[in-house]
Amino acid sequence: MAESSSARRPVPLIESELYFLIARYLSAGPCRRAAQVLVQELEQYQLLPKRLDWEGNEHNRSYEELVLSNKHVAPDHLLQICQRIGPMLDKEIPPSISRVTSLLGAGRQSLLRTAKGTLI
Repeated sequence: MAESSSARRPVPLIESELYFLIARYLSAGPCRRAAQVLVQELEQYQLLPKRLDWEGNEHNRSYEELVLSNKHVAPDHLLQICQRIGPMLDKEIPPSISRVTSLLGAGRQSLLRTAKGTLI
């Protein structure tokens, strides 16, 4: 059964932006149909970042409106972010094996590692 819009929890901005970046990434690769379905659901469930007007009121935006208002965000923006995270973290908290970077790493190779240990 579908959730009613009033029962839906508000989506944090970072989560909303991540959905947008995933759709943007998929739209330029081989998974264009998946991107189309994702965009439809993001719009249907109002999961995209909202626009604030000059009075501070929120307004829903379509995926295309978001693309047009964020021309600086290339389709590979999410990939670029992922490529930069590992080297930045490695400088702060060295991994157990250098030059091995994976988004799927575990323990001391995890991108979720902290100075006190790992989150996963």
